[in-house]
Amino acid sequence: MGRFVTLVEVGPRDGLQNEPMILPTDAKIAFINRALDAGLKHIEAVSFVHPKKVPQMADAEAVMAGVPRNRGAIYCGLVLNRRGFDRAVAAGCDEILYVTSSTDSFSLRNQGMPVADAIAGWHEIARAAADRGIRASVSISNAFGCPFEGRVAISRIAEIAAELIKSPVGDLTIPDTIGVAVPPQVTAMWKALRPVVGDVSLRAHFHNTRNTAIANVYAAVEAGATVVDASIGGIGGCPFAPRATGNVATEDVLYLLNEMGVETGVSLDGLIATAKWLEPQLGHTLAGMVSRAGGFPAGRAAA
Repeated sequence: MGRFVTLVEVGPRDGLQNEPMILPTDAKIAFINRALDAGLKHIEAVSFVHPKKVPQMADAEAVMAGVPRNRGAIYCGLVLNRRGFDRAVAAGCDEILYVTSSTDSFSLRNQGMPVADAIAGWHEIARAAADRGIRASVSISNAFGCPFEGRVAISRIAEIAAELIKSPVGDLTIPDTIGVAVPPQVTAMWKALRPVVGDVSLRAHFHNTRNTAIANVYAAVEAGATVVDASIGGIGGCPFAPRATGNVATEDVLYLLNEMGVETGVSLDGLIATAKWLEPQLGHTLAGMVSRAGGFPAGRAAA
């Protein structure tokens, strides 16, 4: 196909935030280094949220102080408000990911404000990021469905997207936060949003709650997505979305893309080794499939 897809490794943030085991800071930094060793260059490393709400991210500043700065990596920090943004700037994040939502019910639980206020907060933070030369991306959580209000119309996501892009956007992330989407809905979402957002990159982010994430990645890439979020081992979930299980596994996505002929610059063996290292750190079996099965088995060449 001659295509390139950027894999954004979200395990250190979106992955670890929903784990009952809180990894020590040194282990988090080791996780990030292993991801870099595998060829991942865009890392969602931390979030700057209240430690009482997400205790797994309480050491965000310490993690950012320990990550290597000489390996060409982009380190992203998730923020929910101006205070979080200021912390991310002070910690040296290269990019911030600001969160909005598709519904007021989720936005009030996640950010303590309705969607309209969250959008206004985005414009303030986008201006502040531009002034400081920091890349600013934004997400519309629960783009395919809300755990409190049910199905969300694509027209609603297009309406929010049109408001968000009034400020400069690095990537616009379209997450299936609770894992309800199926491929035709992904195709329809990308088709509807492309004329709304113009050349803004639409970043795919799928959770595997109902075992559809890898199929949704395929649909998004076929629809033109060039940036895909994934989490080594398939760890993760959202603390504010009931029963929202892990992200699609990075190694599973990479196997898919490799077999499709899509370039990523990432080593499958490196991802599998990292997933195997991570499993005892967290104390349970991880959800990723390829880390257990391995890549395409070596054998006799086809005649």
